[in-house]
Amino acid sequence: MNLAPQDLEPSLQMYPETLGHAPGRGRLQGRRVLVIGAGQRPIPEVNPPVGNGRAISLLFAREGASLACVDMSAPAVEATCEQIDREGGSAFAEVADVRDASSIAPLVHRCAERLGGLDGLVLNVGISRALPLAKQSAEDWDEEYAVNVRSHMLFSQAALEVMAPGSSIVLMSSLASQRNTGRNPAYESSKAAQVSLARAIAVAGEPKGIRCNSVLPGLMDTPMGRDATRRRPGRAAAVPFGRQGTGWEVAYTCLFLISNESSYVNAHALMVDGGLGVGVARA
Repeated sequence: MNLAPQDLEPSLQMYPETLGHAPGRGRLQGRRVLVIGAGQRPIPEVNPPVGNGRAISLLFAREGASLACVDMSAPAVEATCEQIDREGGSAFAEVADVRDASSIAPLVHRCAERLGGLDGLVLNVGISRALPLAKQSAEDWDEEYAVNVRSHMLFSQAALEVMAPGSSIVLMSSLASQRNTGRNPAYESSKAAQVSLARAIAVAGEPKGIRCNSVLPGLMDTPMGRDATRRRPGRAAAVPFGRQGTGWEVAYTCLFLISNESSYVNAHALMVDGGLGVGVARA
């Protein structure tokens, strides 16, 4: 079937995995994983899309992992754990503000002890004040870096102390790390720093066989993505396949990188953007 770009139905490029409807296949059976940013922000919609952190947590549980789910919002992370419990998975919730540097190492050690060890860490937490350069303050800049970069360094530092050999760490960066079209310099530069930090963590983890990679989502239909679209209504006009990505598509990417299926993938920055970052776009 040959279709002109304007005739392409987005559903032609969507699958059960795209929507989180595929059954688990035991790909993380027995693994013990800590997910930071496992809740999701509330948005003013009746049926909000799933966020990356919740999708990652649900998918990992379906695939057999035991999870420690962390978020700064108790209702959000508890809702994630309740859904995992309803599906027969194993997860417990912790509430933490990653801006508090002194709380991070004790949290990692506490979660690892309760899980009986630690094989995986996904750092999904991040913020964006969406401020252009002319409106940046030192305080706003420092807060974005404290959440988006410093916390990732401290979590990884603590995790490397307790992780089993052969474990895996994933940092959630963004396509914004590769291009500065959003006029959002603190977010864009902090996301670029995450890519470099992931490589540094991979170097530090190599003696124990611990891998670290970064994931770079593009324009996604998540609560954070919809907030961005409300600020910039035309931002997704040229997305590939006529649709934005889903939280589940990010989750499956993280599943691959946390699992042993990616045992020789290390220090890599993996784009999940439909090809938008290299110029694939709607006509």
